[in-house]
Order: sequence, then structure tokens, then C-alpha cells
Amino acid sequence: MPTPEATIAASSHTQVRYRDRQTGDIVPECVPAQSLLHWLYATATGRLFFRTFLNRPFCSRLVGRWQQSAWTRRQIRPFAERYRIDLEELELPLDHYRNFNDFFIRRLKPQARPCDPDPTRLCSPADGKVLVYPRLDPVDRLPVKSCAFTVDSLLGEIVDPAPYRGGAALVVRLAPYDYHRFHFPADGQATPAAMVAGGYHSVNPLALERVPDIFHRNHRAICQLDTPHFGKIACVEVGALNVASIVQTYAPGPCARGGEKGYFQFGGSTIVLLFAPGTVAFDDDLVTDSAAGLEVHVRTGAGVGKRA
Repeated sequence: MPTPEATIAASSHTQVRYRDRQTGDIVPECVPAQSLLHWLYATATGRLFFRTFLNRPFCSRLVGRWQQSAWTRRQIRPFAERYRIDLEELELPLDHYRNFNDFFIRRLKPQARPCDPDPTRLCSPADGKVLVYPRLDPVDRLPVKSCAFTVDSLLGEIVDPAPYRGGAALVVRLAPYDYHRFHFPADGQATPAAMVAGGYHSVNPLALERVPDIFHRNHRAICQLDTPHFGKIACVEVGALNVASIVQTYAPGPCARGGEKGYFQFGGSTIVLLFAPGTVAFDDDLVTDSAAGLEVHVRTGAGVGKRA
């Protein structure tokens, strides 16, 4: 198997690679609309077009409405075949989805994403590519790929950042073909979610190379969990290019590990979990790969850490 260092060396702005945690394989990512992303972020005309049209709420809402139209139903099967989505996991047969957005926010069968059997383990809140940061640096800058931002800027004055300074972070990047419902990573008490208005940049590494402060530029939802095993956790759901909305399906109050918290409408997106210092120890394989800059694809409910 290639080493993480060799994998990163082989990557470029046109090729993103990650490790599939289930198989251990190093996989080149199939990026939907990759050539379009390159045009939008790597060319002057593309950047102008993005700033003028795409990076606006009305554009994401327009795309969202289109993906809810009956015409988009014909996109579902080719999309599922191209990205090898496991149809056996779906709650409903493929022909039961009325439009592409229905399929995008699909639920899975209950047994498709079991939680780690150890109730004290931290679980991944979503399907996606994970990076972990066991200890944020002294100035609290979180370097996600080519992106760097502070805890304070990410939380946007919604949540007091003080408990999380010098703490830890887990980032899950969801691609458009991933399961797009997100779940609670631990048992506890959940506060209401608050929205922070922002832009609609892509969160793909191809975009992060060009716009290093995407995460605190994009619109996002923020809440806190008060948990018995990990103390306070700040949960930040970050919308991205063409994400029509971030929908919360939970009720504030008691929350169960693995229970559904909400979903992203059409588009790519990211979840960031922030922890206070000394509360979480991430799994060794995630720490090693993240230190080398190699994302790891993890499934919802899979164990990713334990109490420090």
C-alpha cells in the first residue's frame, strides 16, 4: 500500500486522493463537475462569474428548486451508477424518489449505519472524508487542507469560543454522492441550532486551495452538545456550493448517539466538531493520516475516538 506521504506527493490540484477506511485502499476521488470547479476557482473569468452569480443565496435556492422538479428524476439512476451507490442500503426502491433532491436526502435502512458497539466511543456524525486535529495550535488556526481559520471566526459569535481554544477538531467533508443526513456523535443534551449567514463556496480541496477562508465565509448552522463522555462539543454544519439549505430535524434537549440531527439539501457540505482541550483522543489511524494531509473516508456511526 502506498504511504500517506507518497499519496500526497502524487496528488495535485486536479487529483484528490483519500483512504477508504473500510478497505484500506488509497482511492482517487471522482469529483463531480471537476472541470467546472477548476474554471470557477482557477481562472479570472470563472472567479468573476462565481462572485457575480453563484456565490449568492438566490442561486443556491434556484438550484435547489430545480433539483426538486420532476424533470430531475431522470438523473437519479445514472448518478447512482456512476458513483456506485449501494442501492441495497436505501430505505426506498430507486423508483420511489420523486426528484433528484428526494434521492439526495435519502434515508438508509436502520442496519446500514450501525453505531460503534462501545457506548463510550465518539461516532462519526456523517459519511464523508475525515481529517482530525488532536490539538489546535496556540493561535487556534485550524488548517483544513489549504484552508486555515480560527475557532472564533468559525463560531461566528453564536457560541462562546473560549472552551474550545487549544482543543481538538474533527472535520467531515461530504461529497455530492455521499449520504447527506447527519447524526449525533455522542449522547447528551443539544441546544437549538443557530444560523450564520454567509456565502456558498465549494468545500472541495480544489476550491480550498484558492480560497483559504471558505469555512468561515460560508453559511452554517451551529449548536452545542453537553455530553457525559466528551464535555461540550460544538457542532458546525457548513453549507457549500449549491446547498439549498441545512435542515435540522432534531428537537433541542436530550439527544441519542447515532440519532438523526438533520440533513443537507443538494450540494457538497462539511461538518466540523470542536472539543475542549483534553476531552477526546482520536483513533491512531486517523491521527496518522491527517498529519500527512490524507483524508479518510468514514461512514456514519463508525467509531473515531474515545475519551482522553
